Amino acid sequence: MIAAVCWVPKGVAKIVPEEATEPDSNEEIEEAKQDEASEEEKDEGEMDVDGSEEGDEVARALAAVEGLGKSKGNKSSTDVNDIASRLNELMSGYDNEDDVPDCIAAGVGNLYYPSNDMDPYLQDKDDDEDEEIDDMVIKPTDAVIVSACTDEEDEYSYLQVSIYEESEDGESNMFTHQEKILSAFPLCTAWLDFKPGSEDKGNFIAVGTMEPAIEIWDLDLIKEENPSMALGGRSEKSGKYKSGSHKGSVLGLAWNKEFRNVLASASADKSVKIWDLEKRKCVATAKHHTDKVQAVVWNRHSAESLISGSFDRSIVMMDCRNMENPSNKWSIPADVESLAWDPHNEHSFVVSLDNGTVQGFDVRTASSNSDSGSKSTFTLHAHDAAVTSVSYNPIAPNLFATGSLDKMVKLWDLSNNQPSCVASQNTKSGRIFSISFSEDTPFLLAIGGKKGGLKVWDILSEPAIARSFGKYSKQV
Repeated sequence: MIAAVCWVPKGVAKIVPEEATEPDSNEEIEEAKQDEASEEEKDEGEMDVDGSEEGDEVARALAAVEGLGKSKGNKSSTDVNDIASRLNELMSGYDNEDDVPDCIAAGVGNLYYPSNDMDPYLQDKDDDEDEEIDDMVIKPTDAVIVSACTDEEDEYSYLQVSIYEESEDGESNMFTHQEKILSAFPLCTAWLDFKPGSEDKGNFIAVGTMEPAIEIWDLDLIKEENPSMALGGRSEKSGKYKSGSHKGSVLGLAWNKEFRNVLASASADKSVKIWDLEKRKCVATAKHHTDKVQAVVWNRHSAESLISGSFDRSIVMMDCRNMENPSNKWSIPADVESLAWDPHNEHSFVVSLDNGTVQGFDVRTASSNSDSGSKSTFTLHAHDAAVTSVSYNPIAPNLFATGSLDKMVKLWDLSNNQPSCVASQNTKSGRIFSISFSEDTPFLLAIGGKKGGLKVWDILSEPAIARSFGKYSKQV
């Protein structure tokens, strides 16, 4: 099952990812533990806050590796004379030249190859190694997609990083590049490039889960066992919530591309939070909703503007510089599933609802009173079940996609606020949970659902799309 899909911009990933540093060995942990004990004896029982925290870290590390590398007991000994006897028997046949294996005498030079390139055994090994290296290489032209997955049969969750390759002849190929095991069921993701403490840009994915913490993973690392950063969550020592933490599942995430150290989150605890990634802490909290907040999105045309949608059947627009006072509110007829700003119109956004409809709004007609009943610019009866995800095409105005629990993905023309369905497809993904257009290859739509794994729909293969929007493909 795929709960969320997210495209990584082309060219930002390292060509060959680095391998994460291995955790300390048992001996190193034990040595650290002994050093800690010595320090405690030296302090003669006095309270040392920093030392206590270090001891807790060691204890947790020991618990994590307990059972790994334990001795399985003494191996049974083998009789020395029996070993000598067997060796003599084995070597006795080597005196007969006729018994020499053909592989030793065959080949160029009879006993050796002038170069490794001519040795078929080494060549096969090199080919395997080259193939493994090729699988890890990410070319600047490769499209990278991150899926938040859960294996319901084996009951574990993970991030799957996939490479989508397009060849000149139009054929495509998609394969898994790496996976990262998650600690909890994932619900949402957001890609970001902010690297704390560095002027260089990075390649990270923020993940919201059923837990209150937000995990941030470095996509340029492989074999990484823990996230690079965690925002909020519970203290391992006390079990209490950390300062500024959400107190419920994290349902929505949005990274601010202009203020790159800023991340917004929506939660089942009815709040919206703003996080400073440099300081790694919550800097503002909005409590304008009375039920869980399902989605949060920044306006790309006005980077300080943020909208949030809730199960209290309202949408709130805020200025992140003054989170206490909402700028505008809208009332809607059903629970919010997702939100999206129109990338081609700074005043417009859409909301999808659990009753199968999609509504469009213009912020210029909004009211500060959520009960005022501000009218939508359009209401689209898009699906027969909840519309769980929506996505605007980044290059073609009015081209819009919806995904639903009715297992369908549909493409719409929103021209003149009179939506019309242009194409639809059952991608065999079961109930659809997440869809997203690529910024770099705008006519590719990533799709994740209940089953079937990640799907990518080349929508230009649809004749109606090619006729109505094909002209925009020349601008890519």
